[in-house]
Amino acid sequence: MIFRLGNHKSRLGKVPFNEELTRSSTLKIPVITDSNGKPVDVTLYSRMIGSLLYLTASRLDIMYSTCLRARYQVEPKESHLTVIKRIFGYLKGTPNLGLWYAKDSGFDLTSYSDSDFAGCKIDRKSTTGGCQLLGEKLVSWTSKKQNYVSTSTAEVEYVAAGICCAQVLWMRNQLMDYDIRLSKIPIYCDNTSAIAIANNPVLHSKTKHIEVRYHFIT
Repeated sequence: MIFRLGNHKSRLGKVPFNEELTRSSTLKIPVITDSNGKPVDVTLYSRMIGSLLYLTASRLDIMYSTCLRARYQVEPKESHLTVIKRIFGYLKGTPNLGLWYAKDSGFDLTSYSDSDFAGCKIDRKSTTGGCQLLGEKLVSWTSKKQNYVSTSTAEVEYVAAGICCAQVLWMRNQLMDYDIRLSKIPIYCDNTSAIAIANNPVLHSKTKHIEVRYHFIT
């Protein structure tokens, strides 16, 4: 894949994403849409993104950086392509990284959710992250920009937990098909205010604007 897309000469990287590379070397501004940047081939850029998204099925370490660059497929610029090539350089330098599943780690389902706050500089939407472990085996993960702008860290973390809860319910139903029944499934969230909202289903002025579909977590 690296040779097919012409990235075999990419420099080896230790990390898939570096904040310093999101700054233009000439304009010294954050690379977002980079309207003044040099355009690149849209088809090639989309092919690279598609290949990286395919690899995220087993390489969760490139999930966030790939999804972040996938937002600029309409009018990609050279600055965006530079970051994409860095991801390929990281993959080239870490061919032995992967998932390892121990056969005796059990089937207890555990989930973790997290989110930044207004991380997208264009529309101020937040990015949600989450993962699920079956015993000690990491089996599911996600990184996705939320659909609307939140007004507090508690709100973004609560929405992230709701998205994570939906995935957990689906996985529980799948496990029931194999006669594995789980009575309690912990979901870990690092925001005490979001946990308080989940424990108190009464809507008030600080939570009534949150979309209804996220409130099933209560």
